[in-house]
Amino acid sequence: MNNKFEALKAEDSGDEDEEAFRPAPKPGEGEHPLQYNYAIWFSRRSQGNKSSGFNLKFIASFASVEQFWNIHSYIVRPGDMTGHVDYHLFKEGIRPMWEDEANKHGGKWIIRLKKGLASRCWENLILAMLGEQFMVGEEICGAVISIRFQRPHELQEHGFVHEMTAGGFVA
Repeated sequence: MNNKFEALKAEDSGDEDEEAFRPAPKPGEGEHPLQYNYAIWFSRRSQGNKSSGFNLKFIASFASVEQFWNIHSYIVRPGDMTGHVDYHLFKEGIRPMWEDEANKHGGKWIIRLKKGLASRCWENLILAMLGEQFMVGEEICGAVISIRFQRPHELQEHGFVHEMTAGGFVA
């Protein structure tokens, strides 16, 4: 990725970009492996498209702390984006959609944020997820941040059991 906007400039064809998915490289010598491998996806709803369909684009996958920071440093921060777009960070092998077998019986939390808070909260959430800071980390499939024009950003976390409350999420 030469330019942090490169992955987001591709024309939206309406199709999911499955062919571009690449598994995470094995952590190199001296790297700090994560408990799970993860994949980052991006989606954008076309201006005229009011249906629930969206264009899912694979950005990258990673297996170590160092690989994550290398990718994260090139990605546009949620607070700097406009339009109807989402970032998805999911465990590798789990697609960021409800139809995926791992997500079928899950739930989600939605937290509405002011635009100025979105980037910091998103980074805090994914760092906690990658660092296994949640007591139910094995039950978390991924996280999504949705940027919506004319309303606060939405931060979603998929895969929590239904009994958990939002109060347990924000410190």
